[in-house]
Amino acid sequence: MNTQEGGTAVPAEQNEALSEASSEELRDAVGPALSVVVHGRDVQGRLGAHLDALAAQASPGVEVVVAAVGAAARAAAEDRPGVTVVPLPEGTGDAAARAAGAERAGGRWLHFVHSKDTVPTGAPRTVADRVADLQDGVDVLLVDHVRSTWRHQGMPSPDGTFLAKQGRKDLPLTDCPDLLRVTPLLGNRVLRADFWRAHAGRLAAADETYAAYAAPLLAGRIAALDQVALNVNELRVESLPPATPEDRFAVIERYESLLALAADLGLPAAPRTALYDVMVGDCLRIVAREKLPDPVRREFFHRAAKAAVAWRPEGYQRPGGLEGVRRRILEEDAYTKYRTFQTANQQRRKLRSAVVSRKHKVGVKVRDLRYRRELERPVDPHLAVFTAYWDRGVACNPAAIAAKLAELAPHIHPVWVVSAANAPLLPPGTDHVVPGTRRYWEVMARATYLVNNVNFPNAVVKRPDAIHLQTHHGTPLKRMGLDQLDYPAAAKGLNFHSLLARVDKWTYSVSANSHSTRMWERAYPARYESLDYGYPRNDVFYSATAADIRAIRERLGIAPGKRAILYAPTHRDYEAAWTPRLDLATLADRLGEDTVLLVRGHYFYGGTASPLAGLRRSGRIIDVSSYDPVEDLSLAADALITDYSSIMFDYANLDRPIVIYADDWETYATTRGVYFDLLTEAPGPVARTQEELTEALTSEAWRDGSSAKARKAFRERFCEYDDGRAAERVVRRVFLGESEESLPPVTPVDERTPAPTPEEATAPTPEEATTR
Repeated sequence: MNTQEGGTAVPAEQNEALSEASSEELRDAVGPALSVVVHGRDVQGRLGAHLDALAAQASPGVEVVVAAVGAAARAAAEDRPGVTVVPLPEGTGDAAARAAGAERAGGRWLHFVHSKDTVPTGAPRTVADRVADLQDGVDVLLVDHVRSTWRHQGMPSPDGTFLAKQGRKDLPLTDCPDLLRVTPLLGNRVLRADFWRAHAGRLAAADETYAAYAAPLLAGRIAALDQVALNVNELRVESLPPATPEDRFAVIERYESLLALAADLGLPAAPRTALYDVMVGDCLRIVAREKLPDPVRREFFHRAAKAAVAWRPEGYQRPGGLEGVRRRILEEDAYTKYRTFQTANQQRRKLRSAVVSRKHKVGVKVRDLRYRRELERPVDPHLAVFTAYWDRGVACNPAAIAAKLAELAPHIHPVWVVSAANAPLLPPGTDHVVPGTRRYWEVMARATYLVNNVNFPNAVVKRPDAIHLQTHHGTPLKRMGLDQLDYPAAAKGLNFHSLLARVDKWTYSVSANSHSTRMWERAYPARYESLDYGYPRNDVFYSATAADIRAIRERLGIAPGKRAILYAPTHRDYEAAWTPRLDLATLADRLGEDTVLLVRGHYFYGGTASPLAGLRRSGRIIDVSSYDPVEDLSLAADALITDYSSIMFDYANLDRPIVIYADDWETYATTRGVYFDLLTEAPGPVARTQEELTEALTSEAWRDGSSAKARKAFRERFCEYDDGRAAERVVRRVFLGESEESLPPVTPVDERTPAPTPEEATAPTPEEATTR
């Protein structure tokens, strides 16, 4: 007899058969890799939608078990294919519900998710793949999470640094004690089922925070996954029962129990010190920030002081600075002294803030004086300032105009405004200035031409003889400018008076189609002249050659003969961070070995960790979020998947298939407001679920006659002026002063020839075909 993981006996002949099976078949044969255990009551009616999303992601490697507390939760969980329901009576606590769900679960790993929380699309598959790679002896997998409130969605956690530092190594806690600083949620700790059962006495009956800390203390080895696998929905404090003094004191008791556990287990100094640091820091946070009656705060401080002294590790060194002072006062149990110190520190912060504010005001006055002096000098007719996307670099319509300017008007010198962080990424030899510097204000004051695809800062003065060229950076589907007045959640406090003051500085506004011209006039009413010339950045869609497309695909690592699909979703005003709305790994599997997914996250989320980190290894999902220019990606792609991004209007110039994935159209349209109904005026098939999207891409729907007909109507409407000569028209009109009549006329849509498709670009020439 042989044994498999978990100690289950397997006959020798069966073991031999399993050894010949694929790893996926092996996992299926011994049960699911992962059980997602959803537990609790139906909080605020959230459970049904949560389970709909989870059920759609169920697979042989992932099962969903619902420990449903009460009739409402049971009703929300029943009749869902692939979901196992464990009915529990009303009033069953969270710990008991978790234990009941785990008892029914058949997976080798358990992911506990409270019923009020959700699991992002694709996360179960990602977690299942990760745990399948883990070696024996790993008991806990830590994952990242986001938080959502009634006001904001998907706010990043502070845990990414700790998880990224761990990488793909699995280590004992002694070697990674900082993982104890990861937010104590059971939902961001995926546990080996055998480990859970072995320690059920400590884990199953405990409250969530205790279990979250105890799990890594008890684990043999710990692994990490720096991808979001949990969305914590925080309920309004006002909707919850108020915390009692006993609830506060229990925080200290919990930490003392955990430190006692660490001592009983004989853990070395590093993890015990990390846990002690967490305890003291948490206690000081409660004293300083939570609203407590003074007698309760005083008693809490006293109990925390006793714990800080009793559990202080031998040889422990307090941190330096103010934090060290706070901890020393806590250990002295000097509550009055602490309150005095806290008041003095608050006054110190106010004084420092006032000093900084005064320095800033002096700096602004000096800057204004220099700027005003420069404004008294004549403008330089040969100086042009360019910037794009809030000083990100050489990009978009301004970049295309600057390139054509060098060709047609080389006597005009371009200077780019670029942030200090992005300056090192500029093409070699690019003359540039960093915002706020002395030369920045000099060129802003003296340039005749100021070109931007967003607005310049309020402080920039519009000189009578200067020309401000607003190029925009997309065709508007969503409401813009003044049209956001009725959508305050999307406007987010936008000052419309300041907006109009900036718009009044525009001399020209570039437009790609009549729809945009009308919407800009409505959203940005002012005296500027509309240049109905097309978007300069789209010229490349008519000038690129087969050799250009082959070179781009080679840079991206797309093998000849592979179908490349670009997935480029837009951002949501109701999401603080980006989590793909598609299960990309499953989609890639369904599309097959001959398809590559190019995935581009919106640049608004550039400051957050990529949720695609764990998917890059497959080679069929390529994260191109940081790749510029985006026009290259469009040229490399055989088709586009997008939701509400303006990339669809640009990509339509190529006359290649476009599929719209609109799973949250109603939410998006209600939150942001839109100018037309995309579902009825789409450039191709519209999918509302991942299954519908997969069906469209695995059949001929993505490129059939109906798709081509929809795309033709869309191109005629939204590619109206884009014919490959937009930049030339802009340069001749704005920089060379040529008349409207002398400019190249716009070629009708049906008379244009877009760049070759990837299939055409990579097809062998007649000579190559002959020699094969």
